[in-house]
Amino acid sequence: MQTFFTPGPAQLYPTFEKHLQNFVSGQLGSISHRSQQYRDLHRFTVEQVRILLNVPETHAILFLGSASEIWERILFSCVELESFHLVNGSFSEKFYDYAHGLNKYAHKLEKPMGEGFTAAEVTVPEYAELICTTHNETSSGVQMNVAEIHKLKQKNPDKLIAVDIVSSAPYPDLDFKLIDTAFFSIQKAFGLPAGLGVWIVNEKCLKKAESIRQQYSIGAHNNLPTLWKNSLNNETPATPNVMAIYLLGKIAEDFNQIGVKTLRKETEQKAQLLYKFIEKHKGFSPFVKEKAHRSQTVIVANTELPSADVIKAVKEKGMVIGTGYGQFKSSQLRIANFPATSVEQVQELIKVLETV
Repeated sequence: MQTFFTPGPAQLYPTFEKHLQNFVSGQLGSISHRSQQYRDLHRFTVEQVRILLNVPETHAILFLGSASEIWERILFSCVELESFHLVNGSFSEKFYDYAHGLNKYAHKLEKPMGEGFTAAEVTVPEYAELICTTHNETSSGVQMNVAEIHKLKQKNPDKLIAVDIVSSAPYPDLDFKLIDTAFFSIQKAFGLPAGLGVWIVNEKCLKKAESIRQQYSIGAHNNLPTLWKNSLNNETPATPNVMAIYLLGKIAEDFNQIGVKTLRKETEQKAQLLYKFIEKHKGFSPFVKEKAHRSQTVIVANTELPSADVIKAVKEKGMVIGTGYGQFKSSQLRIANFPATSVEQVQELIKVLETV
């Protein structure tokens, strides 16, 4: 058995197998998505995610196929003409590209990979309707401080703000009184197989979508007004991924029993161990120079050896770590720091890396 420190798909959470067996033995894969049994299952998952991320009742929690699909839904729903994007890596760049693909006028403030943003340096274009931010840039290991995201909204109260928390939820403690929409997928920190995107979205976004559709398309499949209407009855417009929704509810319940504050503290403890090793050990160095911008959930290290050699050596010891992203594939490592891996497993990984 290997331990995966890959940034998604990632290590499965230890209770995954038990929950999967219960799903199968309960024959939940065969129930109607219009049955009371399904509605109860759906409601349970929404409640557990709401507790975990402290999401108020003003926001709906909706289920889609992936976070990439949610990019499109957000742009359809919240942008009539102009969007604004903070871009500092491949995934924030893709959000910007999706806006172009939908014929929106997309502005961006761009920084090189490995650098982060503060609210003070950001001037949002006057006519941009939506500010698109990435809390954790999976490609580069840069994290935007939650307080800076909040400040950005406070500086621009009349604009909607979207936050990509794909590779960091449930770590960031977002204030949903300020955040209009946020989204994540389950194959990273929730320790589940891929196939479900979770969209947290407020009534302001819903009203914007209803206004836009008077003149422009907001999409025919899974548009926000339809998703919202169905969610009021604990349902989805089309047949959903019942298994993934069930498993998310159970993992979120597990997280709630541990306590999100404890999870965050453990995440920081493990990140500290990894960064301390990377800073001090010959042959490795942190890619993100500014400590305040270093991700707590995806640690990126430069390597003197080709990264493939390091990955091979680690794999021989039963552990899998990620390559660098894109142009950095051969010169960097990406190490996921999600709840599915323990402090002891991180310490074991460091011991192995010391011998490479």
